[in-house]
Amino acid sequence: MTNKILLAAGGTGGHMFPAQALAEDLQAQGWDIALMTDARGHKHASNIPAGQIIEVQAASISLKILLRHPVRAMGGVLKLMRGVKAAKAFIKDWRPDIVVGFGGYPAFPAMKAAQNMGLATILHEQNAVLGRVNRVFAAKADLVVSGFDVLEKLPSGANWKPLGNPLRSAITVASQRKYKAPVKAKTTDINVLVVGGSLGARLLSETVPQAVALLPKDLRKRLSIVQQTRTESLERAKEVYKEAGVRAVCSPFFSDIENHLAKAHYVIARAGASSVSEIAAMGLPSLLVPLAIAMDNHQNINALSLKNHDAANILPESQFTPQRVKSILAEKLNDSSWLNTASGAALSTAKPKATADLAKCVIETAKRVKATKRF
Repeated sequence: MTNKILLAAGGTGGHMFPAQALAEDLQAQGWDIALMTDARGHKHASNIPAGQIIEVQAASISLKILLRHPVRAMGGVLKLMRGVKAAKAFIKDWRPDIVVGFGGYPAFPAMKAAQNMGLATILHEQNAVLGRVNRVFAAKADLVVSGFDVLEKLPSGANWKPLGNPLRSAITVASQRKYKAPVKAKTTDINVLVVGGSLGARLLSETVPQAVALLPKDLRKRLSIVQQTRTESLERAKEVYKEAGVRAVCSPFFSDIENHLAKAHYVIARAGASSVSEIAAMGLPSLLVPLAIAMDNHQNINALSLKNHDAANILPESQFTPQRVKSILAEKLNDSSWLNTASGAALSTAKPKATADLAKCVIETAKRVKATKRF
């Protein structure tokens, strides 16, 4: 009899990428995969090898919304209730062996239904702070898996393992290359990758080109920049780089980001869980700029995993000015010894077996709980 897993994930890449990695691993082992998400998540689910994608209703609810917009909050509650009802109906019909949630409100219906019905459940938290939805289900989950060695907001008594963030196979393959820092004496090129993320991308899109333009001419001549740049800032970024005599490729999106990571000597990025985990896996020195409005300051805590090993600098948005960024780049990019050391330090924090370890936990948990299913 074929084993079945129901994945529950929100609609952003941060939730979808680890779900995709787990699905690919388990599919290769003969498991049937189903994914439950909402309308937004459905649009981003094309790369997940799921035999079925079930769209349910979901909504974000918080105390702030309840107090400021009570009618909107009640509408959200009704959506979640309808989502849970649909999830229960699917689970009764499809009969999965285990349900694994990756956070986000679209994961709420499946997790609520699964725990009410006595199924085996595992939660995966990508960040170093447990997300709001995962907090609801963590105490009753058979296992909580985290992407980092620190997991704040974890309920007392929860069964927790810090296994790491599953990475897409393309990143895993690209990470096999050996990092080699550029040597100043040989005037070798220095490849800098800038990735901004969808929220607050304007800060990086506009500040980094200005900072690079302030660097000494001899350093600018060695630079090769690849920058994810929001559409509104694209032409100005290109213009600034051209005037500064810097080779640069700017685009709102790179479908082959793993290739650019493999070529990079240094990365400037937000500190989302996927970004930090990919930087660690690739062994890349970095400058991390946590998103100031991130829930529970989780991006700053994510970034500490690299900063505490002297593999990265953290620069708050309030200090992310052209002059400050220029000073950091001038110091770090001219220090090949630090670049090599920081690369090794970043690699030391990586968890390359995260996908296989999570898959193993899924298999073991499903096997252990299977005999006690109560629906």
